[in-house]
Amino acid sequence: MTETGEDQVGIERTQGVPVLSVDLGPGVRAFFTTSAGGVSPAPWAAGRGGGLNLGLGVSDDVDRVRENRARVASAVGAPVVFVTQVHGDGVLTVGSAERDAWSAETPPTAAGDADALVTAEAGLGLGVLVADCVPVLLADPVARVVGVAHAGRKGVLAGVVLRALDAMVARGAEASRIRAVVGPAVCGRCYEVPAAMRDEVASAVPETWSTTTVGTPGLDLPAGVLSQLAARGVTAEDLGRCTVEDAALYSHRRASAAGTTTGRQAGVVTIFG
Repeated sequence: MTETGEDQVGIERTQGVPVLSVDLGPGVRAFFTTSAGGVSPAPWAAGRGGGLNLGLGVSDDVDRVRENRARVASAVGAPVVFVTQVHGDGVLTVGSAERDAWSAETPPTAAGDADALVTAEAGLGLGVLVADCVPVLLADPVARVVGVAHAGRKGVLAGVVLRALDAMVARGAEASRIRAVVGPAVCGRCYEVPAAMRDEVASAVPETWSTTTVGTPGLDLPAGVLSQLAARGVTAEDLGRCTVEDAALYSHRRASAAGTTTGRQAGVVTIFG
């Protein structure tokens, strides 16, 4: 499925869609999309070609978003379920009914309100939408259970990644076998927050405490997520790509600073075979 050639370091083309592929074990396919490879115009696209905006809440045309999502489904080789993310700790477990619904010619726009998804259903992709928050992909390739989580500041405080792990274990996964990848997100150098907010989050998750490149209070949410995974004995990899610094990725903070809007990229995982 992967074609030769890269647009930037680490970015491959899968079925024509630029992605950051990750290895979560045998029988699992996983990647993170970028801002390129779709049909959305500016401001959801930068540079040449259309933007691969996958979010429905950023004023893009619904039909364009559906086409972009269809391209991601083609790249992963399975229908991909998305939810309405609400910055909480809710987990939705999905299966054959969702696979049938999202395989339809006109799939749903969301499977419900949640910030994490878990499945043991082969041939069903799970998607998590982000543009600075932390996307987390999870898999136990032995139990054949996968999950995704959307961890912003509120989600890290609520422990959404931990709730996703609980749901995976309930489906037969074991923490010692689960492999996780923390995808592109705003880094601690760029995520400036009020000092009181940094203190609040760091009091619960100390690893989030950070100082920005200009010496102001910051939050390192990827570090916080990694610490939560480690506390459960989960092996995790951090791609280390900052959405604010990387022009190949959507960033809400970067767009807001420029007075415009932006799209949403996704982390996607599925069991196949």
